[in-house]
Amino acid sequence: MAFTYYLPDANGNKIEYGTSSNAVIIIGANGSGKSKLGAWIEQHDFENVHRIGAQRNLNFNENIPLKSYSQAEDLVFYGTPDSTSGWKRQKGLRWNYGKSYTTTMMSDFEDVLAALIALTNVRNAEFITECKKCEAEKREKPHTPHTAIDQLIEIWDTILPQRKLKYYDGRFSAVLPSGDDSNEYSSEYSSNQMSDGERAVLYLAAQVLCIPANKTLIIDEPEIHLHRSIMNRLWSALESFRPDCLFIYITHDTQFAAAHGQSDKIWIKDFDGTHWKLEKLEDSELPEELLFDILGSRKNVLFVEGEKNSYDTQLYSILYPNYYVIACGSCTQVISRTKAFRNSPSLHHCQVYGLIDRDYRSDYEIEKYKDDGIYTLKVADVENLFLVEKLIRLIADHLGQAPDDSFAKVKGYIIHTRFASQIDRQICQSVVAHLKYQLTAIELSKKNDDEAKYSLNAALQNIDYEKTKAEEESKFNGALCEDDYAKVLGVFNEKGLISSVGHFLGLVDKEYCKTVLALLNGKMRDAISNAISAYLPPEIPR
Repeated sequence: MAFTYYLPDANGNKIEYGTSSNAVIIIGANGSGKSKLGAWIEQHDFENVHRIGAQRNLNFNENIPLKSYSQAEDLVFYGTPDSTSGWKRQKGLRWNYGKSYTTTMMSDFEDVLAALIALTNVRNAEFITECKKCEAEKREKPHTPHTAIDQLIEIWDTILPQRKLKYYDGRFSAVLPSGDDSNEYSSEYSSNQMSDGERAVLYLAAQVLCIPANKTLIIDEPEIHLHRSIMNRLWSALESFRPDCLFIYITHDTQFAAAHGQSDKIWIKDFDGTHWKLEKLEDSELPEELLFDILGSRKNVLFVEGEKNSYDTQLYSILYPNYYVIACGSCTQVISRTKAFRNSPSLHHCQVYGLIDRDYRSDYEIEKYKDDGIYTLKVADVENLFLVEKLIRLIADHLGQAPDDSFAKVKGYIIHTRFASQIDRQICQSVVAHLKYQLTAIELSKKNDDEAKYSLNAALQNIDYEKTKAEEESKFNGALCEDDYAKVLGVFNEKGLISSVGHFLGLVDKEYCKTVLALLNGKMRDAISNAISAYLPPEIPR
């Protein structure tokens, strides 16, 4: 089924879009004019668009006042049952006489339920009329209709299976199962005793089920009052029950947006108070949730190694405050995501950099990565930033320790106790890393068998194990023999070093990193940042 929807261009002109999916996602950061955009869409197609605002009053009387379906439908859709009202077609009465299209607290829960009940009554009356006609004509009677309330109960049972929705004599209630296999219920509670989440499910499902056929539904902030565990399931269920309707979700929730696989995705790039800059997002190599996070941040992006709340990620977030710092786990992910970013046309509004550890990389490899905006630290591992000489001296002085004495102890421990005892293993790992890179750099694509063999043999001949080993031995042994602390930090790759030096500064070992980060977040931010800055890549502006 094909659907049509309308969005404004940068000048406010109405532009038509088409989609084969019955869901469209519009995503934007807070303050990007999302609610106003929803109102604009409705105002440019009042007869076909029904908008569920973000401000929803989920309270209603236990006894629902019954109405005719035409009255209830008009109350839900237009805000008034009076078809002669001049405000009807502009839905002014629904939105506080047109004064508050985005801020009105919707208090239509009773009208929505009344419409659903009336729709059910109409369907049941039609069924009875048809049965009587069949009896008179001695024909087979039709099957019992699946009413709007039946659909509501079915959706509820899918989303909240641990309790059942019950409807009787104009009242809704919930019942809890007894816990055995008897299909009996242990207790019942009224609609007024339902949780916010339960009432949200009831309200939203009833809204969607009671509106006329073939409408466009605008849902402003579909996540409000809903737990993440049920949010996607609810809206997926409602989309399947109303395949005749187009659902346009306006949200800042990146997980919700990413969960809608093949739906059109519209990004609100900018909003000046009157006009929007919108961009339809095309397929990207980046995971959708990450893509939406980047778009919503409005900052330049820095991909780094490590996990979300690790010491290194915390450090980078402080050192690069003007960047959206994204922890990618491995260096492979940093490299692939940085490259994917550059290939994504939706993201060319901001700059992206990748920042990786030096590890055992050759100078040639480091230079090659720069072509893709990927840069390396001037230490082997990000944790080594916590160990640079200026920082050790600075922290020692702050803690009332003698800087010269403290640094001498840390230096001696790292070089002669830790590095010297592991140097052979470190050299071996470095040699292996260099050889692996040389092998992965061999280009064999788009070649026939003979060309591939020739290319491989030529590349293998250029890989000299003995030369690589000699170069790495010279580099590592030179750092040790020269007693050069900076060079040792540049090649020594061992996790856990930073958790073993705290006692040299009068701290518990494991408290050292926490102390540095706390001071970096506070009054010593500039001093610590300056102490570390020489080891950061100058190509990434700070």
